[in-house]
Amino acid sequence: MRVPRIYTEQALAAGQSLSLESGPATHVARVLRMTAGDALVLFNGNGADYPATITSAGKKSVEVSIGAPTDNATESPLVVELGIGISRGDRMDWVLQKATELGVSAVVPLFTERCEVKLKGERADKKHQHWRQVMISACEQSGRSRLPHLAAPTSLAHWLATCSAERRFVLHHRAGTTGEGATPASVALAVGPEGGLSEAEIIACESAGFEALALGPRVLRTETAPLAALAIVQARWGDMALY
Repeated sequence: MRVPRIYTEQALAAGQSLSLESGPATHVARVLRMTAGDALVLFNGNGADYPATITSAGKKSVEVSIGAPTDNATESPLVVELGIGISRGDRMDWVLQKATELGVSAVVPLFTERCEVKLKGERADKKHQHWRQVMISACEQSGRSRLPHLAAPTSLAHWLATCSAERRFVLHHRAGTTGEGATPASVALAVGPEGGLSEAEIIACESAGFEALALGPRVLRTETAPLAALAIVQARWGDMALY
């Protein structure tokens, strides 16, 4: 039986006893129906796993005893930053979940010309927290112990001015095929929302050092293109080579 992996915001150390936060405690006690003596693995995003044993479990609280940390070898040597146009409905959740599974290092939600989602104030904060929880759940499921960075939503122009990845690609179906050259340590991928990036935005990306990149002859949806690109760069320069 697979040992459940649980994310916590708390500092972790061998020999420590702690109470899980209300969210994880409810999941452990009520959803997983775990009890005293059951084993689980805790992680807090720093890259290590902490085996733990439940010492008590009630309806509202779960106490655990933490063992010695172990290294987690699930992180890719390739640092990948995804700038993704904010899309409607559950498309954004899908991209964040699968991008986390595919080893993305950071995600920057982007406001672009064709972005139809408006986020301000409290609504923006709630959406950011929701997206972060999607990524936490994806880490728990996929075995990752390092939580990808989720930036606050920003404009495409601001991201282009601050992105420092060694190789940068803007995805659009009219591009040629690029990607040759030495293996980079870091890659950035720019992907538009529904309808894609505008011609002016593609030109702005190229002016900022992004190479135009097409993923074959078919037009991919906004939730498909970044995942295909992530799989490609991980297979080419990261850790997704066929075994």
